[in-house]
Amino acid sequence: MEQRKVLIVDDEPDIREILNLLLSSNGYEVLSSADGENAIRILKENPTIDLIILDIMMPHEDGVQVLRKIREFSKVPALFLTAKIHENDKAEAYESGGDDYLTKPFSQNELLMKVNSLIRRYREYSGGVGDNNRTDSIEIKDKRAYKNGKLLNLTDTEFDMLVFFIENRGKPVDAKTLYEKIWDEKYVPSAQNTIMVHILNLRKKIEDDHTNPVFLKTIWGKGYQFD
Repeated sequence: MEQRKVLIVDDEPDIREILNLLLSSNGYEVLSSADGENAIRILKENPTIDLIILDIMMPHEDGVQVLRKIREFSKVPALFLTAKIHENDKAEAYESGGDDYLTKPFSQNELLMKVNSLIRRYREYSGGVGDNNRTDSIEIKDKRAYKNGKLLNLTDTEFDMLVFFIENRGKPVDAKTLYEKIWDEKYVPSAQNTIMVHILNLRKKIEDDHTNPVFLKTIWGKGYQFD
């Protein structure tokens, strides 16, 4: 399995050392930076980084400003690890593009859980791992769907379908399971028409050519599969 990479951005050497020891002992490759400008350079030189852990209070530029610059060229998930606890600080962190927030002092177990969760979602939803020849990616973030960073205009039902397919990536989903999960009704044969219409509409929005789907494929005799 490809090793997961984490970039730590914090001006406190003790915090960088603690995080380095914790993450490296749990199988992560760790890079670190004491300031935002250097962190941006590291990220540009290492586009396979899976997660950034960054402080808010740093010299020169704070973590929120740094993440805004990062969001201009990268969707890599960001976990704020900071002593700032006020709601407006959290709101600003999320608005800048942050994905999660943990206050100091922190629980090592909670940090590891958040790191694992963020990286797993990033790799599964954005296509970060899998077909290395695929240049397109679909990502779910903040209850919205994006293709290559562009917001997809999906209905509520289409969005629910997409999330369900992504959660079952690589596995065929039969019509009965899909209908009862998304429509929350007992499946009857006539429901197949409803499913086919919604599948077609979803393909038109996520595929470059809906007649030759790359993401959402029909598996004859088994249903539909998201790859």
